[in-house]
Amino acid sequence: MSADVPVAGRVPLLVLAFASLFLGLAAGLARLGWLFPAPVAELAALHGPLMACGFFGTVISLERAVALSRRWGYFGPLLTGLGAAAGILGAPFAIAPILVAMGSAVLLAASLVFYRRQRELFTLTLALGAACWVLGNLLWLAGRPIYLAVPFWIGFLVLTIAGERLELSRVLPPSAVARRVFVAAILVLLAGIALSAFAWTAGTLLLGAGLLVLSLWLMRQDVARRTVKGRGLPRFIAVCLLTGYVWLALSGLSILVSGGLGYGGASYDAALHAVLLGFVFSMVFGHAPIILPAVLRVAVPYTPYFYLPLALLHASLLVRLTGDWMMLPQWRAWGGALNGLALLAFVLGTIAAVLRGLAKKKTGL
Repeated sequence: MSADVPVAGRVPLLVLAFASLFLGLAAGLARLGWLFPAPVAELAALHGPLMACGFFGTVISLERAVALSRRWGYFGPLLTGLGAAAGILGAPFAIAPILVAMGSAVLLAASLVFYRRQRELFTLTLALGAACWVLGNLLWLAGRPIYLAVPFWIGFLVLTIAGERLELSRVLPPSAVARRVFVAAILVLLAGIALSAFAWTAGTLLLGAGLLVLSLWLMRQDVARRTVKGRGLPRFIAVCLLTGYVWLALSGLSILVSGGLGYGGASYDAALHAVLLGFVFSMVFGHAPIILPAVLRVAVPYTPYFYLPLALLHASLLVRLTGDWMMLPQWRAWGGALNGLALLAFVLGTIAAVLRGLAKKKTGL
């Protein structure tokens, strides 16, 4: 008997993740001043946890559980999804962070299993990313301000993506010098994250430096520099990756130029969303046609339509950041609304592609 969970058992976990995504987007728009019904507006304080933990954390945990192919691994996305749901439904404060922290601990355990199986730099990077998530969630559980957990959540997402890209770089292995630069960038990033819990400005400056160096490394070493010359899906993925690295570099530069990640101001919004929207969602757009077939066993046929939400994401983020830099709140608000539209357009386009693929399979074409 298989130790894995059938596809039908994975679908509810994705439903929990996407509920977090859409309600997290609405909560973010409420923070920008857009009017929503009271139940949604009251979620504004949970915008960060819903996006970083409820959506990204659940999806990454599910992907790792599928790769692990052990039933216990699925407790990770189940717990994080339920934790997000608890926050959405207004459960007592501690319930959501307890569940999310437990779910992130499962992801860390799964990541350590992979590291024990294959002691490579990329598996270590993935485990360090999971550890950052656990620590950030513990800060949230301890009742510390959400912004203190943000560098840890950034570390989780950035290290997860960097580890996955490093794994794929084995096709064209980086030189010994390049590997040392990668390690140095990761160490600076981790030092900044750890220091930010005690000395916010100094820590976030180191964080910005780590993000900048890592972005330059990825631009130089990623195989996307070659696959972007191809066609179809490989080229689309490469465009997503390379443009995402530009946003990662811009985030690091923004933090350094601003003298740190100043909480609550325009520079905070700009730096935060350059990495979490520009970089991370570019990676999501690029990897969705690969991840969904692995998780749900459905094909996602490539279509040039995918470029439309990607272009809208980049254009809307530029509007938003211009609003931040020029102190134009209306630009920031409209940029945020268009950010949400770009994500919705991509989700709907992906669903349409899946349905088209199923129809072709059914007709035998």
